[in-house]
Amino acid sequence: MKERKKVLYVDDEPINLLILKRILDKKYEVITAESGHEALSILEEKAEIELIISDLKMTGMSGMEFIQEAQKRFETKKYFVLSSYTINDEMQKALDNKIILAYFEKPAEAAHIDKVLQENINNSGN
Repeated sequence: MKERKKVLYVDDEPINLLILKRILDKKYEVITAESGHEALSILEEKAEIELIISDLKMTGMSGMEFIQEAQKRFETKKYFVLSSYTINDEMQKALDNKIILAYFEKPAEAAHIDKVLQENINNSGN
């Protein structure tokens, strides 16, 4: 059986972590973190994670702060945002500059998230 790709999902609301994990768990190994700091530690330990989805509004470190810090350390990873907020100027700039590859607005459709993740796995040469 083909090994499932690992996806790191960062959100400070445990219910959101559970929901996305259940949605994606058939195709991906979903690893969760409740903060940007926890996510950075996980990325240090698990180099095989290539796809990272982060909430935008989190206590402590925001989603964009986490992604910007993670990109400094892990340049080859692919970053996405899943948020209940509509796209603002900061998010559009992040998309335009390829800091994030996609912005999913909650409630996002599982099929759409999967399609975008699959496109980015295929683009990575794996």
